[in-house]
Amino acid sequence: MSLNKNKIFGYTALVMALLGTALILIGLLKYPEYAIGFSIAGIGFYAIAWAFNALKGRI
Repeated sequence: MSLNKNKIFGYTALVMALLGTALILIGLLKYPEYAIGFSIAGIGFYAIAWAFNALKGRI
């Protein structure tokens, strides 16, 4: 399995999107009093994953 730069960016974007989803769900389900903080962190993970996805094929 050969990992080039595009595959690494793709896998990283997928993992970061999953982590963002997990943060949002943990905040909503487990710690509702801190949900806003977890949601902001999760949205930050989504933004970074989106940037990594946009970089695929350009670097």
